[in-house]
Amino acid sequence: MYATQAVTQLVPLAKELDENKVTPGVLGFVVFAVMAGGVWLLMKSMNRHMGKVDFEEKPADGAGAEEPTASAAAGGSRQTT
Repeated sequence: MYATQAVTQLVPLAKELDENKVTPGVLGFVVFAVMAGGVWLLMKSMNRHMGKVDFEEKPADGAGAEEPTASAAAGGSRQTT
């Protein structure tokens, strides 16, 4: 009984809508939902990959300055950019 009452009350509202109005409809919602799901999966994957990163920050005061390596001491070329 509730469904029939809802339909009878919504029919006059549907007639008030502009027939020339274009809306995204179901296809627009499906495309948006698929894109949102893809972004969620990418973020989940990124968080998993970033969790595997092991990063240790070097001290900024210069106490951890690089010492010459054996190849540099032996005359090896070292590129700096």
